[in-house]
Amino acid sequence: MSAVGPERPEFVSLTAEIVSAYLGRNHVRPDDLPSLIQSVHATLAGLATGASDAPTSAPKATVAEIKRSITPEHLVSFEDGKRYKTLVRHLRLRGLSPEAYREKWGLPVGYPMTAASYSAKRAELARGAGLGRAGLARQAAPDAEQDAAEDAPQQMVADQPSADQFEETITREPIEDDGFAE
Repeated sequence: MSAVGPERPEFVSLTAEIVSAYLGRNHVRPDDLPSLIQSVHATLAGLATGASDAPTSAPKATVAEIKRSITPEHLVSFEDGKRYKTLVRHLRLRGLSPEAYREKWGLPVGYPMTAASYSAKRAELARGAGLGRAGLARQAAPDAEQDAAEDAPQQMVADQPSADQFEETITREPIEDDGFAE
C-alpha cells in the first residue's frame, strides 16, 4: 500500500494514460505534476472503493459574480457562461425553472431573467401598439360622436352582395386555332 491508495497495476497504467492525455492538451508547471498524478491516482482508487469526491451541488455564486452577470444589454448564464437577453428559454432547454435556477446558484429572489434594455424595448413596442391602455379607455367619458356612431346600424358582411350577384359578367374572346393543336 502506498500513501495514495491501493497499488493496483491497472490504476498505475490508467493514471499514466489519463495524465499523459491531459498533458497533451494542457500546460502544467513541472512543480504541479506530482500533485496531478497523485490526484488522478487517488480519484481512481476512490472510484474503485465507492467513495465519491464529487460535489453534491453546484457552487453558489458570489455577490461579485452576480453583479458581473447583470448588464443592461445581457445576462450571463451561470450554467454555460454565455450571454443572453432573456434566460427563460435557455433555462427551459436545460430543464430548469427560473426559481430552480435561482436556488441552484444561490441567487436572490429578485434576480432578473431578462436584460434591462430588452425589457425596455419590448415595453416600448407594447405601448406603441396600444397595449396596456384598457384601464384608461374605461375611465374616459365617451364622446357624443362615438355614441352616434355606435347607435347607427352597421352593414354586416353577410348583407353585402356576393361575387355571383354582380351584374357584370366576364366574357372571353374565342381562341383561334393556329394549327399546332395536338
